[in-house]
Amino acid sequence: MVNLHGLILADRSSRDLRELVMVRTSSSLPFAGRYRLIDFSLSNLQNAGVRDVGVVMQRNFSSLLDHIGSGKEWDMSRKRGGLKLLPPFTGSGEYEGIIDALENVRGYIEDIKQDYVALMRGNLAASIDLGDVMYQHVRSGADVTAVCTPGTPEGEHHRFIVGEDGFAKDILLRRTGPGEGVASLQVYIMSKDTLLGIVDRCDNALNHKFHRDGLGGLLSAGGKIKIYMHNDYFANIMSVDGYYKASMDMLEREKRSQLFPADRPVRTKGRSDVSTYYGDQAVNRNSLVADGCIIEGTLENCVIFRGVHVGAGAVLKNCIIMQDTYVSDGVELNYVISDKDAFISKDVTLSGSPKLPLVLPKGSKI
Repeated sequence: MVNLHGLILADRSSRDLRELVMVRTSSSLPFAGRYRLIDFSLSNLQNAGVRDVGVVMQRNFSSLLDHIGSGKEWDMSRKRGGLKLLPPFTGSGEYEGIIDALENVRGYIEDIKQDYVALMRGNLAASIDLGDVMYQHVRSGADVTAVCTPGTPEGEHHRFIVGEDGFAKDILLRRTGPGEGVASLQVYIMSKDTLLGIVDRCDNALNHKFHRDGLGGLLSAGGKIKIYMHNDYFANIMSVDGYYKASMDMLEREKRSQLFPADRPVRTKGRSDVSTYYGDQAVNRNSLVADGCIIEGTLENCVIFRGVHVGAGAVLKNCIIMQDTYVSDGVELNYVISDKDAFISKDVTLSGSPKLPLVLPKGSKI
């Protein structure tokens, strides 16, 4: 077990995820047939030997509670330490920003037994070797190590200007698209004292911006931020379009293997399902299909979650069909995202587009 504690921010969801976060936080958004987004953060920590983790929550977290439970699947169900779920401690339950969220769990942070904290978002799909990040952090003598990417995250993000020594010289806030420097994946390792110091300085000055006031203030005061590059696949999911694109990426072998490497497995909540049944007339072209399904129609470029029924004569192309959805005979779907437990009646035709996929909310009956 390493001298590192995990702190996952599962408190916010982007409004651009629309119907997908009506009843859940983005950290519990289903992904790749059988996972939730928070599985990647939990598994990254587990694979690095971290067993003590706090999950900071805010709204719509019942789905998240049901999924992660006691943390048994990630070996975090323990009598002492282990996984701790941290709901809002303020009367309103509203956080203005990361600093506000951290201030509300300050007592928990003060009681952390480890010397170092890994702070990360719960909606990032990436396989990050946190053990190596931790090793490089201690070796560098930095105040903070920031995991960054040469790619471009979806939507607004923060970028670091990096010197030849691998340390940040400046931070560029709220950028969109490619640009100067490298983009932060919002995964940081620092000592517990450094984290508490950032929270205290921001709170005392009534500043609630972690990147502008916390990390930016640290750099201005002469602090050192080391940059650790993550060069493999990642998806920071912030919109329906981004969710659709990331899901379709999982149909590409190379991207899928980077997100699910054999030496760093991604674990999730177990479910006892039988193998998927394919009917005599079933067709599967380049589709990812989970266990427990009944497939009697045609699938092309689809991601199908557990327990889905696709009736005879149904044709699904470029679709994401979540858990326990029933697709009746003769249905035609193209560029559709169906949330859990939907029912689509016989011979219905629905179509979206690559840039604007049609979303069916959880429990829909069409």
